[in-house]
Amino acid sequence: MVNEYQVKEQICEIGRRVDARGLVAANDGNISVKVNGREVLCTPTGVLKGTMTPDMICKMDLDGNVLEAPGGYKPSSEMKMHLRVYQKRPDIGAVVHAHPPYATSFAVAGIPLSQPILSEAVLSMGCVPIADYGTPSTKEIPDAVEKYLPYFDAMLLEYHGALAYGKDLMTAYMKMESVEFYARTLYQVKVLGGGSAREIPREKVEALYELRRQLGLPGRHPANVCQNQGTANCHNCGLHAMEMSGVMGQAAPLAGAPAGAGSETLDVNAIASITRQVMASLGIQQ
Repeated sequence: MVNEYQVKEQICEIGRRVDARGLVAANDGNISVKVNGREVLCTPTGVLKGTMTPDMICKMDLDGNVLEAPGGYKPSSEMKMHLRVYQKRPDIGAVVHAHPPYATSFAVAGIPLSQPILSEAVLSMGCVPIADYGTPSTKEIPDAVEKYLPYFDAMLLEYHGALAYGKDLMTAYMKMESVEFYARTLYQVKVLGGGSAREIPREKVEALYELRRQLGLPGRHPANVCQNQGTANCHNCGLHAMEMSGVMGQAAPLAGAPAGAGSETLDVNAIASITRQVMASLGIQQ
């Protein structure tokens, strides 16, 4: 079993990685890992992530009480956001917040990563929504993040950066890398395409989501249930093109939705059929 000192070393290693890959600038970003069920080890505020050492890592409980602050270091002021993730997602074991340049650019521009251009991203993440802006270090950010937590394992933070989380620290970090790769690729494709991007055909996206369900891949994913159906924040349901039509209300969970997600379900074929019918009525060519 990994002890707390080893977890601290892992946090420092991920700090070096986010720094080396340019996912943070100066002392930006923060990292945390849940240990012992009710405690969280986290990065200190005001420290370069690439220069952290285990003796700098702080400890808090899930209620936000500081348990350990060695050497005068204090937990990151953004830990309110991390704690909200742990409180609302008991399955999560680690959180990474960073300011990756391309993903942050999309967050500042108010553009979610909602175009299916990479099969790997479609399969592993679906779309990446944008949580509304909140003042850093306040409850505004946790409140904005909360509504997306049941449905996504990564999101952009408006005018701020990106947030990724997973069952362990490496999973959370890889999600962050994937978000930035998705954003960089989408940007470059739009440049090459004169502002537009070729998307994976609708039926192929649906096949990828069905594959995800069959494989039972871990984590939350809007292929299973999505509150953003029919909005610019979602491409998964095949209905994002209808955001201005007003024809869709509260989203019904898709086939395979977690228990308690809703009483109605739609299978992939039904969604595709509805999509074709509504798009035809709007004169939109598929």
